[in-house]
Amino acid sequence: MTQPATEAARPYPPDVHRLRLDGREIFLVGTAHISQESVELVREVIARERPDCVCVELDEKRYEALARRKRWELLDLKEIIRQKQLATLLINLVLASYQKRMGDQMGVQPGTELLEAVQEAEKHNLAFSLCDRDVRITLRRAWHSTSFWRKNMLLATLAGSMFEETEVTEEKLRELKESDLLSELMNELGQAMPELKRVLIDERDTYLSEKIKASRGEKLVAVVGAGHVAGIRQALAEDRSGQLAAISEIPPASPAWKILGWAIPAIIIGSLALIFFNKGGSVAGENLLYWILANGIPSAIGAALALAHPLTILGAFVAAPITSLTPVIGAGYVTAFIQVMMQPPVVLEFERVLKDMATLRGWWRNRLLRVFLAFLLPGFGSMIGTYVGGYKIISTLF
Repeated sequence: MTQPATEAARPYPPDVHRLRLDGREIFLVGTAHISQESVELVREVIARERPDCVCVELDEKRYEALARRKRWELLDLKEIIRQKQLATLLINLVLASYQKRMGDQMGVQPGTELLEAVQEAEKHNLAFSLCDRDVRITLRRAWHSTSFWRKNMLLATLAGSMFEETEVTEEKLRELKESDLLSELMNELGQAMPELKRVLIDERDTYLSEKIKASRGEKLVAVVGAGHVAGIRQALAEDRSGQLAAISEIPPASPAWKILGWAIPAIIIGSLALIFFNKGGSVAGENLLYWILANGIPSAIGAALALAHPLTILGAFVAAPITSLTPVIGAGYVTAFIQVMMQPPVVLEFERVLKDMATLRGWWRNRLLRVFLAFLLPGFGSMIGTYVGGYKIISTLF
């Protein structure tokens, strides 16, 4: 029977919570991901306690990214595009860019204290456990959980965060980690976007706590972001193992979106067929040509605005009228793939990407970011063309 976690007297700062759970001792270390103080605190706690296992708020992918910062050449952009994960990668980079700018002010790269926890464990020949949920699952669950309008609001917020200047000091970080302020911030997030807080915070609190409890040893040190401490302490006192399977899955797309995705092409093709039978081949041909131009021209303009390769611009014009008639693939994925083939980014551009994201000029100078522009802008042009062309065809029918 799981007993409630209770806090014992501790010789550490308030960021370290010493808990007792079923005869085990757990040191829960709340950190800020860009704080030198957190790096030093993690090093001190592990060195002093020499636990049986060090539990870290990292998954395999994030650990690899931190531990192998210079191995950008391992990133296979073509495979990412084939798996339709380009948008997920972009969101990851936007978040990383924001954290990096704050970390540059402090002289500490984001996540350094988490990597330090693993390295300190290895230094003392201690076991370590990566306890966080796969970041790709977290992002996709967050995306699926939000409504269409919330998605737009979130994307606008992320886009704005790339260029805003935020001054951060160790003192401000210390204030942020105070439990009452953190609770207030979490409550505000819960009120503004409850579905997002549930996925990004609450579900991960559950996941992290169950993985911590599953780690071997009588004495554990768990290094987590300060925003998770309160939720993990509560979750440790409960048995939530039955929830792990559910929160580790990517929910399927809504049937309504699937129906809508196929309904639009069906309406367009059906309308063209009716125009052909009712008004003749010449009228149907004119509408088909209008559809091709309405889709192809805006998509090609989008590719041109991205300063994409000429073949990418041509590919946008050719692909948009076709991909608009199928929900299987969008024009942006086609143009991004062509752009990667024609102008592949070099390793230096991968290494500079987080810095270049912070400036408008950097988006066009860096060939990796230009791939994202070649993904977003032609796709946006094709979307406009679908509505314009579809309206013209349906208007002709009626």
